[in-house]
Amino acid sequence: MYVRLKAFEGRPAARGGRGKDPVNAAMIRHWCEAMSDAHPAYRGPDAVAPPTMLQAWTMGGLSGHEGRSPAYEELTALLDAAGYTAVVATDCEQEYLRPLRPGDEITFDAVIESVSPRKTTKLGSGHFVTTRMDVHANGEPAGTHRFRILKYAPKAKSSGGAGKAKGAPARPRPVINRDNAGFWAGVAAHRLLIQRCGGCGRLRMPWSPGCARCGAPEWDTVEASGGGTVHSYVVLHHPPFPAFGPPYAVALIALDEGVRLVAGITGVRHDEVRIGMPVRLEFQQVTDGEGAWELPVFRAGPGAAGPPGEEG
Repeated sequence: MYVRLKAFEGRPAARGGRGKDPVNAAMIRHWCEAMSDAHPAYRGPDAVAPPTMLQAWTMGGLSGHEGRSPAYEELTALLDAAGYTAVVATDCEQEYLRPLRPGDEITFDAVIESVSPRKTTKLGSGHFVTTRMDVHANGEPAGTHRFRILKYAPKAKSSGGAGKAKGAPARPRPVINRDNAGFWAGVAAHRLLIQRCGGCGRLRMPWSPGCARCGAPEWDTVEASGGGTVHSYVVLHHPPFPAFGPPYAVALIALDEGVRLVAGITGVRHDEVRIGMPVRLEFQQVTDGEGAWELPVFRAGPGAAGPPGEEG
């Protein structure tokens, strides 16, 4: 089986692909608004596109692209037939060779770069497939985008019985590192701390080691007042995760201070969450086998518009 899979390495996934639109200011503006990126390099007559938009200019939408090779579909069909019917995107890597500017015409070629031997993961056993896309602007090399998926055979669900674990599954703890340790220390003390750049004074969330606007590494913090609104949200139905009971809402909260934070919503049903809904910060205690810890969440409904502890 692996010999057959390896034979796909080096075969094209797309030839002579062309971006549906040239690089343009409108798409750059939408991207920067979604990412809360106000860097001046992305505005004005000499604007460049954010480098991480590299893939955006190659996306074909629902209608796809001309020049697609059947090799990728043949590879996935072979994996499906072997029982590797599930798929999950695992990661991507990008290399930037030159800035992209409004008016640049984008073309690209894609190749199946590698297929891994069979790997065993928590999701199940399968093969990692890496596709490399070489992007050109006006015929010049502009960057490379590698996209990796895992095609796997899902593990059989437990039918219960003597081997079934007792008790509710533990909720995963946040990953704490040197860049965000101060944020989680504040949460433990029931304080939502926002980073403030020591160079230009810009507030930022989530925490990062340097300012995206001026590059200064110095910073201090300000404490959030606790008020905000729902800027956007999703309702999770699938895939189910043992520690959570779908459906449930996860929201992008626009804090009153002008930054945004992804957090859970309480106080209303998942189908009652709305964009623009006022919310109020709360701290939720979570207990697992290692002890108790805190999470910031936001309450909608009665009391959401007033300060903590008051009913609206």
